[in-house]
Amino acid sequence: MDAEIEEKQSRSIGEIISIVEALIFVAGEPLTVKTLAEVLTEDKETVEAAVEELVQEYEQRESGLQIRAIAGGWQIGTRAEFHEEIRRFLKTRPSAKLSLAALETLAVIAYKQPVTVPEILEIRGVQSASAIKTLLDKRLIVAKGRKETVGRPMQYGTSKDFMIQFGLKDLSELPSIEDFEDLIQ
Repeated sequence: MDAEIEEKQSRSIGEIISIVEALIFVAGEPLTVKTLAEVLTEDKETVEAAVEELVQEYEQRESGLQIRAIAGGWQIGTRAEFHEEIRRFLKTRPSAKLSLAALETLAVIAYKQPVTVPEILEIRGVQSASAIKTLLDKRLIVAKGRKETVGRPMQYGTSKDFMIQFGLKDLSELPSIEDFEDLIQ
């Protein structure tokens, strides 16, 4: 423990910022300040200051990357304004991994959660069982318990993986329904 304390005391704020950046970079999922503080054996305030400094550094130098608050943690990602160039480079389409039915079902769940299969059927007008299975398999949705009604149907909502996959801090960052209606017209 003495070596840990000695190492902690010898770190400059610059070194803490560098380590935080490296940890966020190598993590497969967003890292919380609590996790960063535990790994670094630093207090949360120091780690929060380091993260905020990193966010500012990326902004000031107009980096192609950014550090974003996503799903309760911090993650490095590409800037949204470079999405088209990156997509062209990777030769992918945004809907390539989900069918239209799965995307429609996911949209209903995201906006109406918690929602049951009969409620999804009522909105979409078609059965969604295979789409729900696909979304569960891809861990984009999770069961949120049973609805207190006749038959007690299972309710579904979006998962943490959904937030990560779509780069959302929370559900308030979902585009408004009006934005979608504008796209259709």
